[in-house]
Parts: sequence; structure tokens; C-alpha cells
Amino acid sequence: MRTLFVKWNQLSLVKRILIGMIVGIILALVIPGATGISLLGSLFVGALKAVAPILVLCLVTAALSRHRQGQQTNMKSIVVLYAVGTFLAGLTAVIVSFLFPVSLSLVTTSEELSPPQGIAEVLQTLLLKIVDNPVNALIGANYISILAWAILLGIALRHAKEGVKEVVSSLSDALTRIVRWIINLAPFGVLGLVFEAITTNGLESLLDYGRLLILLVGCMLFMALVVNPLIVYLKTRSNPYPLVFACLGESGITAFFTRSSAANIPVNMRLSEKLGLDKETYSVSIPLGATINMGGAAITISILTLAAAHTLGIHVDFGTALLLSLLSTVAAAGASGVPGGSLLLIPLACSLFGIPNEIAIQVVAVGFIISVLQDSCETALNSSTDVLFTAAADRARKRKDGVIKAGQA
Repeated sequence: MRTLFVKWNQLSLVKRILIGMIVGIILALVIPGATGISLLGSLFVGALKAVAPILVLCLVTAALSRHRQGQQTNMKSIVVLYAVGTFLAGLTAVIVSFLFPVSLSLVTTSEELSPPQGIAEVLQTLLLKIVDNPVNALIGANYISILAWAILLGIALRHAKEGVKEVVSSLSDALTRIVRWIINLAPFGVLGLVFEAITTNGLESLLDYGRLLILLVGCMLFMALVVNPLIVYLKTRSNPYPLVFACLGESGITAFFTRSSAANIPVNMRLSEKLGLDKETYSVSIPLGATINMGGAAITISILTLAAAHTLGIHVDFGTALLLSLLSTVAAAGASGVPGGSLLLIPLACSLFGIPNEIAIQVVAVGFIISVLQDSCETALNSSTDVLFTAAADRARKRKDGVIKAGQA
């Protein structure tokens, strides 16, 4: 048993997760009634969600408290990459929707939902989240507020005694160690998540919406394998694919099953450390990306909105569709980092074309039907891109510094 345990730990995390996936599929097909297996997935996701808020608070506070005056960070460059990536995702979705228009089988009823009524409401919600009570923010995983309080605490603690800074830093390191323990249990968590997905949903419910699902997933794959690598290449001037595949393999796979950008923050923190990125930067950019870097959400919002317009026979010129790309970029930043968070923003985009809220809510219902795969792929794209763009900005800065030093020499 000890030998088996040692060999298991010698395998890479990705290989262990793949083994967990395969075992989960087999168990779901052989003993679908063993519902207790799905508890492994719930425990894993619950552990990640529990540790992520306090981890973000401590990491950002510790990083800013240790920041020295004049020390350069890369946040401006990363935020620009986040914005460009999300806009291009929305634009790609618009172009794909024009090339391959799809119609929806709209349902006659829908659940009572409370989507945003306008772009002003989305922005207002973001501003109100910033001033949330810090205790409420930690309990409710309000990362906008957590980031705001962490930044304020970090800046305030720059003037504290070194002993206080060491305590904050030690607490941050301790939480990071706990995260490593949780991440090592990822294969068992993925096993439970796969088992639950297959036994609960299956694939039969997706057959009627296969074309829409293929369009969504295909667009997300195009972003992940073509557009994002192009952005990284233009930023780093080097082959982007080793970094792209590393992010998709370690961050994307886990995010695919957790279906939560927030829950995947610890995974991305660990990957950023493994890639040797600047901790002062990624401790802020990763939780920020989980909140505003939502390329997958922009794709979902754009494609489903244009599908609704096509179904209703509404003519959409490309100028208006381009405006939809901008709207989806802003709206996606307001999407919550939880499963299905982007779907409630579809009525906001539908309002751009005068689509009644009653019809838009039916489109949301269609989104929930296909969300088994759509939301998983969306989260995988969103979360893996957080690390990808952080790493690209880090490498671009190091490349620039190297050129400057060479020139000085």
C-alpha cells in the first residue's frame, strides 16, 4: 500500500486527474445508484470555495504590504489583456453567429429569475459590491469587495512594523500550504464530479440543442487555441502554445469540472507559482481575473442573444452586432464566478435588440438546458486565461527588461 501511495504521488497532477475522470465514468456506468460517490465532488468544490475568499484576502494584503515604493508590477498590462481578450471573445462569437446562424426551440414557461434590467444596473451592482461589509464579503465570496478591502489593508500595512508584516505573510504562506493539500485531492474530487454529472444529467437532454452547443463550444475552442495564442504571441514574441497547453491542462481541466472561476482560484495560484510568476502580481491578477476576465461568458451572451434574434426574425446589422460585442464585454465582467453566472446577463444583451424580457428569460432557460457542457467549457476558458494572460505579461516584462539590460551592457 505504501509503495502504491508513493507511485501515485509521483504521477503529475494532470495524470492523476485524468485517472480520476476515467474511474468516475466507469463507476457511473457500472454502479449509477452509488450516489455517495458524488459526495467526493461536493466536498472538493466546497473546500476550494471555503478557502478561496480568505486566501485572496491574505495573499493580496501580504503582497501589497511588502510592496516597496518604486517596485514595478504588471497589473496595468494584465488588465489590458483581460479587456482585449474578453472583447475579442465577444467579437468572435458575433462573427461565428453570422456565419452559422442557429434557431432556438423556445420553451413556453421559465423559472422566475431576476436578471439585470440595464447596463447601468450591472455597473451599479459592481460599485455596491465594492463597499460591502468585509465579513459579509468573506461569507458570500464577494471577490470585488474582498479585493477592495485587501488592497486597502495592504496599503495601510505598508507603514506597519516589520513584525506585523511577517505575521500577515506567514498567514498567507500557511493558507497557501492548505491549498496545496486540497489540490492534491483533486483527482478524487473530479471522480465524484464526473460521476454526478453522468448519473444526474447524461447527454440525452443535449441532443435537441446539439447545433447550438457545437457553436458555443467550437467558438470557445477557437478562442483557446487560436485567438488567445495570437494575443500571447503578440505580447511575448515567442511560441505561445507550450504556455497555452500548460494552462489548459492544469487550470482548464479542473475548472471544467468545478464550473466555478471562484473555486478555481487556488488552482490558478498554484499554477502561477509553478510557472515561476511574480507573486506580487499574480496574487492580485488571479482573483481579479476570476471576476472580470470572462471571455467565455462574452461568447455565451453574444451567441445566445443573436440566436434569439435570428429565431424571432430580427435583422441585425454588423454595426449593432459590434455594439453587442462591447456590451457583452462589460456585462461579462459583471457575471458572477459561479456555475451559470453568465446566463442571467442574456436579457440585458437581448434588450439591445428590443427582445421582450419574457422571451429573453426563455433563452436563459435554454442556456440552463445546455449548461452541463456549455458552462463547463466557459469556465475552463475563463479560468485558464487568467493564468495565461498573467504569464504572458510576466514574460513580456522579463523579455523587455532583458533587452534593456543588454542595451545598457
